[in-house]
Amino acid sequence: MADFIFEKYISKEEIDKRVKEIATNISNDYKDKEPVILLTLKGAIIFGADLMREITIPLKVETIIAKSYGNNIQTSGAVNILQNQVDFKNKDIIIIEDIVDTGLTMKKLLEHLKKEEACSIEICTLLYKPDNIVEKVDIKYCGFSIKPLFVVGYGLDYAEYGRNLKDIYIKIK
Repeated sequence: MADFIFEKYISKEEIDKRVKEIATNISNDYKDKEPVILLTLKGAIIFGADLMREITIPLKVETIIAKSYGNNIQTSGAVNILQNQVDFKNKDIIIIEDIVDTGLTMKKLLEHLKKEEACSIEICTLLYKPDNIVEKVDIKYCGFSIKPLFVVGYGLDYAEYGRNLKDIYIKIK
């Protein structure tokens, strides 16, 4: 990360407030259900952990790996999905994502999960870049809509660095 200069973009306090709001919405929307939280690794780990601690209903947790960045600051366009053998048939799935950038990764993930015959599939993302969208996907729960900036922190990385930062930063140089 020494190659770039970053400045704070979204504070931990703003993130915490938004996480609580999203958790309340999920708890209300799924009050009579037991959703499966599907964390996309690695980026959604911190957001997902904080979110799940605020959700007040019973839930199950699974993980999936969906990669499109590699060690670059722009998506490669190629999406690789790796998943444990989990039965999602007749389940209510909430995909927890760190960022929806172009929509390509999410579209591939949705196509993959639709084959599983889930009862429902919803998307929850911390960050959304509407100006970058190539493949439109319906996002039910969104933390922040942002400009097409490169961001790190709070689970988001550059070449695997920066995930542990408490705030979200943008690359300025």
